[in-house]
This record gives sequence, structure tokens and C-alpha cells, in this order.
Amino acid sequence: MEGETKRNELESLIEAIKGSDVLECRISLISQLENVNDFNQSESSFQALLLEYLVEFWEDSTCLGMPQCMLNKTILSVASKYLESDMHNCLRKFLVLGTKAIKWCERHLETTIPSIGESQDENCSSIFYQIILNTLSLSSSVIITLTRSPVFGEKELVLIIEDFILELLNLTKTSVVETKKIPSISSEIVKLTQVIVDAVVKLCRTYCQAVKWDFYKMNADRNKEMIEVGVDLASHVVNITACTIKYLYELGMFAAGGGGSLVTLLNVSWKGVVSLLQLGKGFLTEKVNVADIILNLVSLVIESLRCASEAWYMTLQDTLTGAEAKRIFLPIKFYLINAVRISSEYPYEAIDVYRELTRCALLISSLGISFSKETKLRAASEALAEFVEPTSLLLLHTLLNTANINLESRLQILDWLLSNENDSKSTVVVENADSSSGSTSLGSIFLVNCDDVPMARAVLLGRLMLFLNLLKTSPVLREEIVIGISRKLDCLLHMIMHEEVYSLALGLEITVNCVVGPNSGVTWQPMFYFILHSLKIFMIVAASSGPAWMEVEFFLLRNICHPHFLCLEIITEMYCFLLRHGETNMTSYILDRLCSVLKFVASSEPDLRPLDTLRKISRLVCVSLSYVCPAAVDRFYKLVESEDEPNLSQILYLALLIEGFPLESLPDESKMIAIRKLVTSFYHFAENKAKEQELGLINSTEFCNSSSVGLPVHALSSALQCCQVKDSDIAGDKNMAHIVNFAVVVIHGYKSAIDLKKDIFATLLSATLVIISNMRNFYGSAKMERLIVELHTLFMQCPTDADGMLYQCKPSLAYFMASLSHMEIAEGEGQTLCTAVWDLYHMLLRERHWAIVHLVIVAFGYFAARTSCTQLWRFVPHDATLSFDTHTGTEANEDRFMSELKCVLEKEVALCDVTPSKEQLHLLQEGIVLRKLGKVACNNSKVSGSKQLEIDKNSVKNRKRKLLDRICEGMELLQSGVKVMNDALAQSDATDLKDTLSSHILCLEDVISHLVGSTNQV
Repeated sequence: MEGETKRNELESLIEAIKGSDVLECRISLISQLENVNDFNQSESSFQALLLEYLVEFWEDSTCLGMPQCMLNKTILSVASKYLESDMHNCLRKFLVLGTKAIKWCERHLETTIPSIGESQDENCSSIFYQIILNTLSLSSSVIITLTRSPVFGEKELVLIIEDFILELLNLTKTSVVETKKIPSISSEIVKLTQVIVDAVVKLCRTYCQAVKWDFYKMNADRNKEMIEVGVDLASHVVNITACTIKYLYELGMFAAGGGGSLVTLLNVSWKGVVSLLQLGKGFLTEKVNVADIILNLVSLVIESLRCASEAWYMTLQDTLTGAEAKRIFLPIKFYLINAVRISSEYPYEAIDVYRELTRCALLISSLGISFSKETKLRAASEALAEFVEPTSLLLLHTLLNTANINLESRLQILDWLLSNENDSKSTVVVENADSSSGSTSLGSIFLVNCDDVPMARAVLLGRLMLFLNLLKTSPVLREEIVIGISRKLDCLLHMIMHEEVYSLALGLEITVNCVVGPNSGVTWQPMFYFILHSLKIFMIVAASSGPAWMEVEFFLLRNICHPHFLCLEIITEMYCFLLRHGETNMTSYILDRLCSVLKFVASSEPDLRPLDTLRKISRLVCVSLSYVCPAAVDRFYKLVESEDEPNLSQILYLALLIEGFPLESLPDESKMIAIRKLVTSFYHFAENKAKEQELGLINSTEFCNSSSVGLPVHALSSALQCCQVKDSDIAGDKNMAHIVNFAVVVIHGYKSAIDLKKDIFATLLSATLVIISNMRNFYGSAKMERLIVELHTLFMQCPTDADGMLYQCKPSLAYFMASLSHMEIAEGEGQTLCTAVWDLYHMLLRERHWAIVHLVIVAFGYFAARTSCTQLWRFVPHDATLSFDTHTGTEANEDRFMSELKCVLEKEVALCDVTPSKEQLHLLQEGIVLRKLGKVACNNSKVSGSKQLEIDKNSVKNRKRKLLDRICEGMELLQSGVKVMNDALAQSDATDLKDTLSSHILCLEDVISHLVGSTNQV
């Protein structure tokens, strides 16, 4: 009975509303519908009827003023009262009402927004803004209901839903865009937008999961012949999802420029775009321009980086904080992550824009180098390495590692990024287009477009860093990409040869993100170390692939005598790494190849001058041999000393000795034989030539270069200079006369030689003086006086200022003169020997070349500290180089020279002072104890497993007691170490160091005390 009364009451109220022509009366009557008690819970049919009339009562025309706004506001208020009820039976009515309200708001916004700020009714505007909020709130509730109970069966209802969602998204986007013009409701609009976006994305996900995509694909293949049969739900889902992606994408682009107030909206919109694209499963490509979305994400990254970088460089006087840098880079990382996710789902669309994506990664690497150069932007460099660079590299990995894309397209990325800069003219033209000066300034980095990337100098360092990061992360790349990278290793050397690159590679520290290891996180490393580290990682990866390793081998062999010093150093380090960690078979194979190359070069170009091919390769081999076992060095030595080609072997062996062949690494027996052979060959050669009184090769074709004459002399001299042969190895009284006579023969040969032949005698004389300077025990021989007089005559008759070839003997002469301290020299004006020594020292001390000045002052310091001569002032000329004023270079003062000499002598004394301190002695004693314990432990560990010993209870107790004794010994050592540290801290004045270490030492003492207590309880 009560329900019938309420029904009649409702019907009479509706009739009254229909009959009312005055808006104010209609508003009053409609507002009474809110007071119909519990009607929404009684009969759903009457609820649907009520909503139908509300739709009818909606004033759909353009706003006529306050009454119309109040009417529509009241209708929305009444409709919202029934949202909490079950809307399933009246969902259509809610959708229709919501659609009408949305369209009305859109039309009204178009006319209202342009006139904001002009004279208008504030109350009317306030009511209109409230209508917008009510409409969005009502619509969000409807969307949430649809998500809970999706509609699949009715075609007409599906069309209504599609229209409703599209209109709602459009109103939502428009409202957000205009929030700055309506600040009074901006925060509420943003909150409702988040709810709506989240609900629409969930609804699309629900629909996508319900659609049979195979059936949809079949219909598409049949030109949609089956669409007329039943409801084409898949088409509607595609339309709704595509339009949702479009609106969310536009919303995300707007939020990206909206500052911090829209950060939550930025997050939800872009996440929605990515989520829906992942759900599309490739059916959205015809409806959505995925490539454009990826490009816009990349443009957001680049623009954000540009704005932040320009702002930081404008305020370089202030040090950037890490928190500020991270705040700027977090949104950039967000854009990159979304680009990576979309690219992984749509690889074909991503590969179409690979240039833009790669350019983005390239700009990020270039910025990292640019930040590293500025001390006050170190925080920016660290934050970039931590947040942005790994994600940009992941974006590049996504393109390279996609198996769905053909290999040719993926390798095209490497070809474009890592093209060799052979066309220097093109490089100059492009660089002039970028910047008049060709500098890698911040502005020029962002001006580089995709066409200029392979040639632009502004991003050259960025290309290098990006390539190095690809090498470093090669373990996660597919094998075919590793092979492709291995073919581009020459490009690395091309980039390093650039003057700007190699100068920074030697001195610049860069930020490196270490993912694993004890130093995980962002660290600062020298750039050269990072280059080597990246190449070593790539070598390990390439070793597991036959084709890739073959390319690496060819790369190493091609560049074994690279003309650029830094590139050659890199190749040398790669060989060292390979020989150090390679298996025995691999080591033998590499050494055999190196020996073959050496023999080929020695047979075709037997030139031993510095920086020649044979010398370069010999240096590489000698450095590499220092990382192999003695057996491998011995094997290589025997390959070189082959008796099949003795002349070739001598040249090859000499080249290796000049570059420091590691004789010390040979087994003892082989080393003794090698040294004996060196010394014997030299003595035999010197004796024969001394007896002949001439070299006998004046007209020989062997004078083609200065090192091919007197190979035994050069070999022993090189071994002595590299400390591979000791003074005691060349002792022999009977040979001293022959050696001095040989030196005199060389001096006479130099005097009589003409043109280029002088160079041969000068080189031979220099090597001979090095050998004699190491025979200090025989400086008392009478023959030495003759040699000194001959040297005096040579250098006085042929001034080195006019004779450039004799100039190269000065370093060896300095060594020789230093050893005169072991010789008794009679001082006096009439003494020929003494006068000769004075004149020779005068000549050397007047030398102006900085390197020879250093050698001479050290040699004279050695001589002055050990000689028996008392008139040392006679050895120093008044115009010695070190006597002159360093500023003017015109005023000579003996005190300046003596001051420099004093410094040299003090350094020599300091180097010879090896008196240990008490702490060092104490630590040495502890080390001896630990060494004994280690030997005992090692001996005890070598237990034969062939026999099983029966252990009784007594033996167990004995072992336990021994174990405790050793633990106690260890405890004593630890306590002694802590005591030493405490004493050192007590004597130190470094307050900061005390504060830092004191707490750690206290903790260590507590741990030791705990261990001692535990040991006593056992």
C-alpha cells in the first residue's frame, strides 16, 4: 500500500513537471524527485522511467542564463542519487543522460572559455563549473559500473557506450587543457580525470580480454563479410581502445608541459597509453600511429634535457645538487621507459624511426661527457649515468635484439651509427653547418640532426661512449649483433684518433654505472680505463662465437702496428688481456701468429729506428710476454732464436731486446744460456773488430740502417738498459782491453765516415758506452784513460751543435761519465785525463735540452757523491744550464746550480734510506708468524686419500687443542694489530681521520673480545 502511494506521488510529480513552462517552477519540482524515499530500491522499472524523464527534461539548447544552468544542475543532482543502486537495468538511460550532459558541457565550454575575464555572471559561471564536475563525477561512476559488469550482447548499447566514452574523453581532455583558465575547479578536474582515465583503461582491458581476436582477424581477412552477422564487438573494442589511446596520448603530451602540478596525470595517462598498446596485440596499428607516439616520447626526452642543460650552464657559478639533478631526470627516465615498452611491443614501428631513437641515445651520451667536463655539474653527470643512460641504452638494445625484425634492418642501425669517418670534407661541411667553430658546445649537441650524426664532431665523443656501452653490455646482445659489432671495431680506433677524443681519453674522468660487483652504483673512472674495460668484456663475449672471435683476431692483427700511439696502446692491452687469461692452446696460437708477423716484418723491413714497424710490433710482443708463464716465454724465445735463418733471428732478437724482452721470465737454465750467448757474442764481435782496427763494413750494403751493424753490441746494450742483464754477467778482465780498443775503433770510424754513415757509427758508439758504463769494476784499467782522451778529442773536434748525429750519444756519454767516480783521477792543470773529464762535463752541463739536462745532473750527482776528486768546482762551467735564472735565462749564478745539485743528492739519499720503523718491524714479525702458520696449514692439507685413518678420541682431542692454539695465536695477532692502529692514531694530528677510524676500531676490539671469550669457553 505504501509503495502504491509513492508511485502515485511520483507520477503526479512528473506530470506537474511536464506541465510547467516556467524554468524556476520546473527546477523546484525536479528537485523534489530527490526526496522520493527509497524509491530507487523498490522497483527498477520506475527507476528507469524516472531516468527517462530526466533525459527528457534536460535543457539541451545553448545556455540561456542562470535558470537553464540550475535546471541541468538539478537534473544531475537527482540522477546522482540513484548511482548507488543497481544500474544494470537502467544503464542505457544513464549513458544517454551522461552523453547529453557531456555534449552540453563541451558546447558551453567553447562559448564560455574565450570570454573568461570579461564581464559575466559569476554565479552562472560557478554553477556551470559545478555542472562540469557533476558530469565528470557521474560519468566516472558509469564507467566504473561498466567495468564491473561489461555489456557484450546488444549492438545498439555497444554503440551508445562507444559514443559515451569518446565524448567523455574529449570533455576530460578539454577540461584539463583549460584548467589554468578555471583555477577554482582545476584540482577537482585533475582528480576526476585520474579516476576517469583509470576506469576507461580498465574497461578497455576488460573488453580486450573478452574479444576473440582470431575471429576479428578472420573477418578482416574476408573484407568483413561476417560483420552483419551478430555484434562486431571486436571492431567497437578496437575503436574505443584506439580513441582512448589517442586522447590519453594528447593528455600525456599536455601534462608533460604542465609542470609539477600535473605529474600524477602525466603518470596515469602515459601508463594508460602503454597498457592499452600492449593489449592491442598488433590490431591497433591501422588505427593508431604508434611510431608518432614513440617519436613524441623521444622529443619530450630531448626537449627536457635541452631545457635543463641550458639552465644549468647559465648558472655554472652555483654547484648543482644531486637531489635537483635527480628531480629533473626522473621524468625523462619515465618517458624513456615508456618508449622502450612500446618499442618492444611494436618493433616494426620502432625500427622505422631508428634514427631518431638512436640520436636520442647519442645525445644523452654526449651530454654525459659534457657534464663530466664541468666540476660543478658532476651531480648532473652522476644522475644522468644512474637514471637516464641505462634506459637509453635499453632502448637501443630493444631495436638491436628484436628477433622479429630481419637482421639487415638491425645491422643498418650499427652501420648508420658507427660509420667510418673517411670523408673528411663531408665532416667539415656538416660541422660548419652545426657550428662555425666546430666545437662540441652544448648548443651544437642539440643542433645535430639525424642526417648529420655519422659525421658531426659535436657528438663524436657521444658516439664513442655509446659504442663503448654497447661493448660493455654485449653479454645481453644476440650473437648476430655481437658479430656485427665485432666488424665495427675499427670505427672505435677511427674515433679515438681524433685530436679532441684522444686528449680527453687520456685525462678525463667519466661516470660509469656499475651494476654488479663490490663498487656497484655510479663511480668515476678514467675514460681510458673504461675503454679498455669495455673491450675486455667484449672479447670475453666474442670468444663464445666463432665468427665474432675471428673478426676480433683480424682486428688485432690489422692494427698491430697502428700509427696512432693511443690506438696501439689499446691493441697492446687487448693482447695482454688475451694472453693473461687465455687457455694454453690459445696463448700458444696467438704467440705463434705474433712470431710469424715479426719474422715477416723483419725480413721485409729490417729497420730498427724508433716508431718503425718492427719496433712497434716488438714492443707489443714484449709487453704481452710479461703476462704469460715462463714456459710460454721460453717457447717464444726458441721460436725467435731459430737456427734456420740466423741473420733474421739476430735482427728479430735485437728488436725484442731493444723493447725490453723479458729475459727474467725465462726458466733459469734458458735465461743463463741466453745471457751467456749475449755476452759471448759481444766479446767475440768486439775482439775481432778491435784486432782488425776497423769495422770492415765501410762499403758494405749492410750500412742500410744504423742498427744492422754490430748486432751483438746493440743486443747487449739493450739488455743492460732494460736491466735484463746485470753487471756481474759481463765481468771479465781479459776482455776489457778488447772492448776499449773496439770503442776507439768506432770513434775513428766516425771521424772518417761521411754523410749517413756517421749515424751508424754514432749509434754503435752510444751502445758501446752503455756497456762500458756498466763495467764499473774495470774503470781503473789504464786502457780507460785512452778511451776518455779519444772521447774528449771527438766531442771537442765535432761540436754537437753542428753535428746532429753525434748529439744522440750524449745520454750514453752521461752514463759513462757518471761511472768515472770509480776511477782514480789525478787532479791538476797539466793532467791530460783530468782536463779531458773537465771539458766533457762542461760540455754536458751546458746542454739545454730538458731531458739531457736531467740525465746530466743526475749523472754528475752520482759522480760527485762517490769520486775521490776534491776540486769539484772545476767540473762545473760558469755557464752551466742550471745556473741561469729560470725567468730571464740571462743571469748565471753558481748558487742556483749548487741548489739543484743538492736536491738531486738529497733524493738519492732518500731513495737509499731503507731503515724500517718500529711499526714496520713489528708488522714484519707478525707476517713471518702468519707465513709459518700458512705453511703448517698447507702441509696439513696435503693428506693422502688412499688410506683411511682411524681417528680415536685422543686424536680428536689433540686436533681440537691444536686448533684452539692456532686460534689463540690468531687472536694475539689481531690484538697486536689493533694496538698498532691505536698507537698510530694517537700520534697522528689528523682529527678527521681519528673521528672516522676510532669508532671502527672500537667495534673491531669488541668483536675480538667476543671471539676471545668464545674461545675460552670451549
